Amino acid sequence: MRVPNWVFILAVAGLGFGLGSCDNRQQAEKAQASVSGKMPKISFAQKGVFDFGTLTEGDTVEHVFPFTNTGEFPLIINNITASCGCTTPEWPREPISPGASSSIRVRFNSRGKSGEQNKTVTIFANTEPSMTDLQFKALVNPKAVAAQH
Repeated sequence: MRVPNWVFILAVAGLGFGLGSCDNRQQAEKAQASVSGKMPKISFAQKGVFDFGTLTEGDTVEHVFPFTNTGEFPLIINNITASCGCTTPEWPREPISPGASSSIRVRFNSRGKSGEQNKTVTIFANTEPSMTDLQFKALVNPKAVAAQH
């Protein structure tokens, strides 16, 4: 039985397209890995949970968290959310160039709080992963009640 030449040509062409698409997938995976390594990266000078120490109920304290963009593309902070309304973050609205530094200021109002407080501020940026958490704690003591005469 003789196979027509056009069937053979179609088979070879189909095999070529199959190998080409496999090669495209491999190239895409390599490109993704290459870009992922160059993505903006937010690197904080301080690690772990920041401790405000002991406060008196009603005190407002703040801390500045300095960071550097250690990636190869500009860092853009899209939003920052706090785990509680008692915490107010302030962040740079302009892109942070590769190698440049900036900071995030976090203000904590202890009004209406008592005991151990553990709070989280979540940064949403064009990084991988897209969310980064900053954490702090404080021990809030009740206000001393003024003696009545």
